[in-house]
Amino acid sequence: MAYQTIYPYTNEVLRSYESLSDAGVEEALERAYGQYQAWQKDNDVENRKTVLRQVAALLRRDLDRYAETMTKDMGKLFVEARGEVELCAAIAEYYADQADGFLAREPVETPAGKAYILKQARGVIMAVEPWNFPFYQVMRVFAPNFIIGNPLLLKHASNCPGSALAFEALVREAGAPEGAFQNLFASYDQVSRIIEDSRVAGACLTGSERGGSSVAEHAGKALKPSSLELGGNDAFIVLDDADMDEVKSQLFAARLYNAGQVCVSSKRFIVTEKNYDRFLRDLTEVFASAQWGDPMDPATTLAPLSSATAKRDVLAAIEQAVQAGARVVYGNQPIESPGYFVMPTILTDVTKDNPLYNKEVFGPVGVVYKVRDEEDAIALANDSSYGLGNTVFSSDMEHAGRVAARIETGMSFINHGWTSLPELPFGGVKNSGYGHELSRSGFDTFVNQHLVFIPQTVWERHGK
Repeated sequence: MAYQTIYPYTNEVLRSYESLSDAGVEEALERAYGQYQAWQKDNDVENRKTVLRQVAALLRRDLDRYAETMTKDMGKLFVEARGEVELCAAIAEYYADQADGFLAREPVETPAGKAYILKQARGVIMAVEPWNFPFYQVMRVFAPNFIIGNPLLLKHASNCPGSALAFEALVREAGAPEGAFQNLFASYDQVSRIIEDSRVAGACLTGSERGGSSVAEHAGKALKPSSLELGGNDAFIVLDDADMDEVKSQLFAARLYNAGQVCVSSKRFIVTEKNYDRFLRDLTEVFASAQWGDPMDPATTLAPLSSATAKRDVLAAIEQAVQAGARVVYGNQPIESPGYFVMPTILTDVTKDNPLYNKEVFGPVGVVYKVRDEEDAIALANDSSYGLGNTVFSSDMEHAGRVAARIETGMSFINHGWTSLPELPFGGVKNSGYGHELSRSGFDTFVNQHLVFIPQTVWERHGK
């Protein structure tokens, strides 16, 4: 596996890195497990809170440098990369601020005696993370596990090694001990062996179904917990009573943010007959407004895709859909550039036998469906192997909430595209994975909830 930074805007190889040897893997495992044992002896939560707050401060101090690193690695707009750095700082601060409450002893009511639950570390966690948010995806798993006392090993995507090294250096500069967080330029075979190693307590992955299946297989074989955040084919439901001006205001971010390379972005636009024609005009206008160009230029609003492979896959998915009967309403024209740009594209007439019907396209492609009423909208939204996120537009919040509650998904957003905040749990159902990140739910994913029980008779003899 070649770890390289190939700038998606110019197709230029900026730097290549050597892969990790098996001996290097062993050294990393020893450091991580040694750090876990050290924290077991001296669980200095106050120090870890201080480190996380310093991580946040350093992110803000060097915001532009970290943002440029991400842009050069995978091509995202510099302005969006800056927002990602800010979000990472907020996540670090959130877990530092919430640590005492999340780690507090939890009493259990029982007439049989006295009981409580201790929140304790489980051990070393192996994280496999993707390229679309090179810092944010890592911070989502690093911050809660660090505050718990679980050392983290990272296998990042091969096309964003600069971001992986920068994150590792950031954590080290903030004062974390050497074994607390380690980046590994590892192969998938090495990752599989790491997951099964007795010194590792669990594994998490954000990525493809294939990658998730592999991580789950190796974790399950070794009887270890895992957490998977996989793909999405999220519905964007526009009901009869939606405010269409409000809908239009959300369309660009809902699908074209990060060039459409977001697992929880809206990919299936499901619109009732009443609003369909207006919606199609609005979506076309919004997609046509996208300005491709240098991702470092603040005037650019459409970034290149992350790699030549990503561009090829998106174009192939569009072509396959068209051959199966889909209609191109807008886009699907070449962009002459050495960069990996794909023109925003709108498709309609995607029938159930079309390969695109149940496929996640990781790029600036929107599929629009016309439905008779909200019952048909709900049925179509649920007719998917994925269940990550969902958006419902209605002028009546109770109405929107009732519809959202019927969607088989892990997250629903009302009158707004997808969003991510430290305090909001992030996770899906079906083939979108299992487990959560962020919020208290993400904190609990790899916590040992250790029950301590004192029978009533024992308490009466010895308790005070």
